[in-house]
Amino acid sequence: MAKRKDAVELVNITIPRGRKNEENFLIVSVNGHGYKIMKGVEVAVPYFVAEVLENAAMMARQARAYLDKMAD
Repeated sequence: MAKRKDAVELVNITIPRGRKNEENFLIVSVNGHGYKIMKGVEVAVPYFVAEVLENAAMMARQARAYLDKMAD
């Protein structure tokens, strides 16, 4: 079977579950396409969705570090 030219590489990710009062899914939008990702379950997503989530986590860590630095 021939590969489609528009095929996108998928990667498996797991987003930790949140608290009881939080939604059990996360919505990620990339270039006008929305992805609803369940928390606590391993799911396959396009590589660029995983990259967006990784960048968001990195920015949250940097923001926390900055706030901790400013609090001292």
